[in-house]
Amino acid sequence: MQPILAKQQVVDDTHREIDDFYPDDDGKPMSENTLQFEWITLIKQGLELAFEDRPDVFVAGDLLWYPVEGDNKIRQAPDVMVAIGRSKGYRGSYKQFLEDGIATQVVFEILSPGNRLGEMIKKYDFYEEYGVLEYYVYDPHKHTLEAYSRPSVEDYWIDTIVQGFTEWNSDILGLKMSWIDQEFKIYQADGTPFLSYQELNDQRRLVENSLKDAKKAEKEAKLKAQKLAEKLRSLGIDPDSV
Repeated sequence: MQPILAKQQVVDDTHREIDDFYPDDDGKPMSENTLQFEWITLIKQGLELAFEDRPDVFVAGDLLWYPVEGDNKIRQAPDVMVAIGRSKGYRGSYKQFLEDGIATQVVFEILSPGNRLGEMIKKYDFYEEYGVLEYYVYDPHKHTLEAYSRPSVEDYWIDTIVQGFTEWNSDILGLKMSWIDQEFKIYQADGTPFLSYQELNDQRRLVENSLKDAKKAEKEAKLKAQKLAEKLRSLGIDPDSV
């Protein structure tokens, strides 16, 4: 048993050294205001639901991505990221060199008033250089969506500003984005809109109330049937023969 324990200790020490070299925290806040946070969580949770049956789709929010082995300064923490071809599960950070070299293919960034142009240019350059195929920048304050897409990493991004009633389809995710009554919406492949926790909770309550109403109506119908059967019996009529 001793050699096995010693080997396990070496593995644990190696993982610890890797984690120490590639920190899980960059010291930056996930969001600067409640509106930005709500959109980050809405998109992350919506994507997780959209791909809940796909064990090979990894979705994360505010997770540091290290694309280059041996360089812990080259990193970025997308508001929401999707890596297709990678398993679900816990990660302290996304170390691409430990993920079969698979880059994050889709990134969402949610703007806040504190975002600066220089910061966003750096993010644009990072995502373009390290393999992102679809990049979305949504501004919930100005109601604009910048969409960047390309068929492969060798191609240049095609950029589009989507707003108003324009629709946008994600070829990679199979999702649709559009505006309804001047409100930005994202839809799953079956047309179901991404819903916030509150909206999901409201739907759950509606279903629960409907079930309660149905059970109540069923109980009342049984009581009514029992009373009718008793009435028939009092008249000398067998209710089972009617």
